[in-house]
Amino acid sequence: MRSFGTCLLVVCLAAAQPASKDWAGLTRYGSDNAELRAPKAGEDRVVFIGDQVTERWAGFFPGKPYLNRGIARQTSAQMLVRFHQDVVALRPKVVVIQAGVNDLLGATEGVIADNYLSMMDIAKANGIRVVLASVTPVCDCYTKQTGMRPQGKIISLNGWIRDFAASSGAVYLNYYAALADGRNFKKELTDDGLLPNAAAYAVMAPLAEKAIGEALGRAAPQI
Repeated sequence: MRSFGTCLLVVCLAAAQPASKDWAGLTRYGSDNAELRAPKAGEDRVVFIGDQVTERWAGFFPGKPYLNRGIARQTSAQMLVRFHQDVVALRPKVVVIQAGVNDLLGATEGVIADNYLSMMDIAKANGIRVVLASVTPVCDCYTKQTGMRPQGKIISLNGWIRDFAASSGAVYLNYYAALADGRNFKKELTDDGLLPNAAAYAVMAPLAEKAIGEALGRAAPQI
């Protein structure tokens, strides 16, 4: 069964990394996860797993049972390694996966796709509905960003994420369309050309809520 093989791969990858370096960030949320209570009956718990775009997001969902498990500079490969610990073990109904902006620095499209496929397999095997967020845009508004993260590659990766969401039963969360002016990050929504600012997160929050609501409205996946 693929989900078992995927889980075995995750364990092997984690074991292969020196504990002192903690390549996948397994210790980052370890204490928080250990202290977290189980979801109450009827609670619509949601976990956001991602990179710096997710990590910086705080305060936009007051009173909601949403958990932030973002780690700056992470790739989809690192998120895959910690997916069981930081997502499955927390027993959410929905996971919002936001990755890709750091994968563009070196990973091939095939590797990125395999990581998304594996995270989807694990989520489905555990009855978790999935929201796949687009990669956010970049611009050279303040400093050079497009050299390391070409805008054409962002558009191509977002097209793949959109199509994969449609074919796999996930919900596609299109941050890109709301944040971009043409191919550029809207200058008023970023302070460095790479990361969303507070105004951008205010735009993104209702989009995330809508996508989560759509995911919750779907039947839990069955394997």
